[in-house]
Amino acid sequence: MQRLGSASPTSVGVWEPRLSFPIWPRGRGVAHVMCPEVPPARCDWLRRRMAEPGPQRGWFVFGFRGFAEPRGGGARRVEPEPGGIRLVRPAWSYTGLVTGRGRLALRGWLAGALPGHCQDLLPSESHVLLLRGAALEAWARGTGLCGGPAWRRRLHPGEAAGPLPLAPGGYVTPRPPFLCPLPPALQARKLVLGHEHAALLGPAGTVYTWGCGRHGQLGHGGLEPVSEPRLVEALHGVPMADVAAGGWHSVSVSGKAELKLVSHEAALGAEAVDFISIQAFPALLDLPQGSEVSKVSCGSRHTAAVTRTGELYTWGWGKYGQLGHNEPASSDQPRQVGYFPANGLTVEDVVCGPWNTYVCAVEK
Repeated sequence: MQRLGSASPTSVGVWEPRLSFPIWPRGRGVAHVMCPEVPPARCDWLRRRMAEPGPQRGWFVFGFRGFAEPRGGGARRVEPEPGGIRLVRPAWSYTGLVTGRGRLALRGWLAGALPGHCQDLLPSESHVLLLRGAALEAWARGTGLCGGPAWRRRLHPGEAAGPLPLAPGGYVTPRPPFLCPLPPALQARKLVLGHEHAALLGPAGTVYTWGCGRHGQLGHGGLEPVSEPRLVEALHGVPMADVAAGGWHSVSVSGKAELKLVSHEAALGAEAVDFISIQAFPALLDLPQGSEVSKVSCGSRHTAAVTRTGELYTWGWGKYGQLGHNEPASSDQPRQVGYFPANGLTVEDVVCGPWNTYVCAVEK
């Protein structure tokens, strides 16, 4: 097993095979941050928000923005929504946003909106799965959220779903058959879906994985597929606080803010190296300066971690600038994204899409 970093109490473990400007510049007027593409009504709303006391918050994105756009290009501010953006869920060709008022908005190659009662979503290239009101719904991608859902499962009194993909009796996926069962004895406090595998975090901090394992992303030491949830024995006895799954890798964070990585194959991507090593067992990964991790997210072949002090570190495949370093380069070691401290922003959350990265930051 290849060892990534040392086993310090601030390490991380992983399994894996337009405009760049501060959103709230100090000492400048609102006109300096207005994007010409923002409709006048949104501009008025943003002016009111910026006039409110207290630190301001916003979402940024870097990475893939369509084949017609150049690679890289730095961070872009995500156009705000009335009521604020509560959730960001990116797919490959579009992104789903849920506002504080429960409105769903789809942006990108698939555009559409639903007026309210949306609590969560899972996007894919074939369907958008929603937790909406008292029901789970799957809408076909090509309908633009018109004509009604292709699949619907009403929640009965006493049933609860979410955070997605957790659902009564199992979990949901944004592809048929939509609802998948879990063993009745297996309890989950979080479940995440990779491209071809899944990872589950139990109430006691145990981690289970199943699905495709050919990149070592399951953490069981082999490359064979696993049809049912299996305990990751290499992590047993070390309670985990968070888990994430990407295209070719998985990541977990221990209660001591250690990061554990599975499948080193995802670190650079196949086109960046002559020889690809596979990390089929969990291995510790240290962040620079002993930083402790509070949040982690995985893209197709890249990873992003937020520290407890509000810094953002990224590593992995960076062909489309998804690492946030203003260059289409990959990195096999975590690097701090300098854009946010340079603009007086503290990072609160990160959500990786397949080829991009969304970041929620607040003014210091």
